[in-house]
Amino acid sequence: MIPWVRNELINISDESGRLSTKDRRVAKIWQWTPWLALGGITILPPAILALAYLLTGGATVFLLLSISSLPIALIAAIITTIILLLFRRSWVRRLRDRLASDGITTDEVEWFMTELTTSERRALKTMERQQPLLADSYRETLALRLNATRLAANARRELLLVERRINRARYLNAPDTAVLLEELNRDRARLEALKQEGSARRAEAEARLQMIEAAASRGASWAETNFMLQRLDEGRRQLPLGLETERARQQIREDTQRILRKELSS
Repeated sequence: MIPWVRNELINISDESGRLSTKDRRVAKIWQWTPWLALGGITILPPAILALAYLLTGGATVFLLLSISSLPIALIAAIITTIILLLFRRSWVRRLRDRLASDGITTDEVEWFMTELTTSERRALKTMERQQPLLADSYRETLALRLNATRLAANARRELLLVERRINRARYLNAPDTAVLLEELNRDRARLEALKQEGSARRAEAEARLQMIEAAASRGASWAETNFMLQRLDEGRRQLPLGLETERARQQIREDTQRILRKELSS
């Protein structure tokens, strides 16, 4: 394969909404780097100075420098660790947004554990230990709930932006203000529908979560679990909710750009 074509395919793969092997490697690196930096920066400078003290036959200056460098190295290590933790949180946030762009799948729920409630995390861990089959169903429903929550949150955020544009447009003294307001009102109606749809699906997913938790607490039979899985199969087809949000956002962007072009041309 031509090298530049292969590179383009790699870049496209990295930008897709699926978790890649490279993402897992980078995640492991980010998991240990801050703590390795904390230990290394704290210990390395005093250790080097202490080694110099031994190699020079007991020069007092190196011993003093080794002792005095310890608090400085500790402060530098803490600052470096905090910076690395902030970079790691930013990287994880971008990874989650990319994974959610085409819908959160069951295998990707582990990357969104911080978005789960305490009771959901506790219930999932308990089911994974005691009832793996129900744990799979619970994880699938969690993916539905996460998608619905993000859909509603994104629609609510975009709705606030549209409301601000509507308020600004009302103060415009231009001949195309009516057209602009009409376009923005259509965007508002579409986002309201998205927000309501996301809220409805989230409520449905939360009801299913409670149903699975109740089944786990009383020890569901094989027949009950199978029946529950059949009902949850319908929800699998609704996983790519993030894609709907991206399409709505792109549509709003295109509509706004078209309106701005009309205003500039007039």
